[in-house]
Amino acid sequence: MGRAYEGVDTRLAEWLQAQPVFFVGTAPSGSAGHVNVSPKGNRGELVVVSPSTVAYLDQTGSGAETIAHLRENGRLVIMACAFSGPPRIVRLHGRGRAVFPGDGEWAGLAEWVRSAGGDPDGVGTRSIVVLEVERVADSCGYGVPLMAFEGHRTRMDEWASRKGADGIAQYQADKNASSIDGLPALGPR
Repeated sequence: MGRAYEGVDTRLAEWLQAQPVFFVGTAPSGSAGHVNVSPKGNRGELVVVSPSTVAYLDQTGSGAETIAHLRENGRLVIMACAFSGPPRIVRLHGRGRAVFPGDGEWAGLAEWVRSAGGDPDGVGTRSIVVLEVERVADSCGYGVPLMAFEGHRTRMDEWASRKGADGIAQYQADKNASSIDGLPALGPR
């Protein structure tokens, strides 16, 4: 059934990067607050930097729960499922952080995303989330349905383009400053 791995090897990296969707999960510290799980479309935006480091391009969205939770406690899990081919679920647990345009790490991480086909220069880009992997495990995935992938939606990119850089900055200030539980997200770091 399930196995644990020392890190993300080349074969697993290829599989992860080929999945059209992945999920990220975070939670605030303590028993209060909301657990968050977010689906992420993968258009070359999930990259395996090393056997112990995975990153993904974070787009501006309706909330900023992941960033808020990472700022508070750093706990992060990334999960991918095989919706076609052999059944499989892979979870990457570890400590995460958000790297923003202008941060010292940004250029190198942006190049990793670019090399995988992602667009770190897109107007909707908010950050690159980096996971320092502490545990890699897979499970059977027998309960995951088989589904046909039709393509990625273009609506988010169209929305961001219509808003433009200034509009996105204002949207982030208005809608992404804190989590639904009031934790700081995109505010002062």
